[in-house]
Amino acid sequence: MTVGAVAAAVLGYLVGSIDFAVLVARAQGKDIYEMGSGNPGAANVLRNLGWKAALPVMLGDVAKGAAAAAVGTWLGGSELAGWAAGFAAVVGHCFPVWHRFHGGKGVSTALGVVLWLEPILGLVLIGIWAGLLALTKVSSLGSLAAMAALVPGLVVAGARGPPLLWATAIAVLVVIRHQANIAGLLARRERTV
Repeated sequence: MTVGAVAAAVLGYLVGSIDFAVLVARAQGKDIYEMGSGNPGAANVLRNLGWKAALPVMLGDVAKGAAAAAVGTWLGGSELAGWAAGFAAVVGHCFPVWHRFHGGKGVSTALGVVLWLEPILGLVLIGIWAGLLALTKVSSLGSLAAMAALVPGLVVAGARGPPLLWATAIAVLVVIRHQANIAGLLARRERTV
């Protein structure tokens, strides 16, 4: 990895650590950690504060993933560096230095990374998430389906080699962060929005 790619990954992590769920809730005098599931993510904001609050959270989280991938591509000089910086942003979202390493699950940030690096696939993944959310009212189901489609979608788009490894790392991290949701889905007690 070049110095530029390492710098981009560090910047990606720091940008990823900005938690828009925490900021939007605080702007309304609320603490997202004390609401609903306690998860500082868009779905918990949606359940507790509504679409008006959740939309800027989702857009902010998507934007930081896209920004990290863009900076990675620019500073690192390659799409591979963009994937690495994007992964760092998802790690930052999940384990944010600014919020005691207690972050969200990384879905919107991951989608932002994909939107920047593979725009058509990014739109397809957002469609999968949104479609399943509309049909089932279960955000985690759409999130997991979108992450399951990420790597196969990249293969269909022609990606090979190291970018697939970074994309796999992103998908695996997001799925791991959904362990409790997976248990809820299997037990048919998962929260709806």
